[in-house]
Amino acid sequence: MARLYVLLFLAQVVLAVFALISCLSAEEGDIRALPRVAWVLIILLFPLVGSIAWFVAGRERAAGRPRAAWPAGGVFAERKRRPVAPDDDPEFLRSIEERSNQQDQELFRRWEEDLRRRENELRRHDGEPPREEKRPEV
Repeated sequence: MARLYVLLFLAQVVLAVFALISCLSAEEGDIRALPRVAWVLIILLFPLVGSIAWFVAGRERAAGRPRAAWPAGGVFAERKRRPVAPDDDPEFLRSIEERSNQQDQELFRRWEEDLRRRENELRRHDGEPPREEKRPEV
């Protein structure tokens, strides 16, 4: 008889852990009836009843989702499309590269102007006339 109680206790703990993980990983829009904090407290304070209540009343079921635990399309088949991470977005990476190129060109232009100004100052100091150079078009 003691083994049965231990087995039932372990089943209750496993169910509570699954319910807690499910509650904590659910999207905000998929939680019904109560806020997430209330569901977590219910699951922790009343593991068996709270876990069953979470799976029955706490999760939002999508309209087309089958009643089976594992949908035919896989676990993540019906998840909402999330925005792409910046480091995976080619448009974002391209904009960073363009901005970097523009900043490099501007820095190069300022360096060239500064170098010309310094050269002209040195020529004036040595008594030579300043040189007019044409800058190549970029």
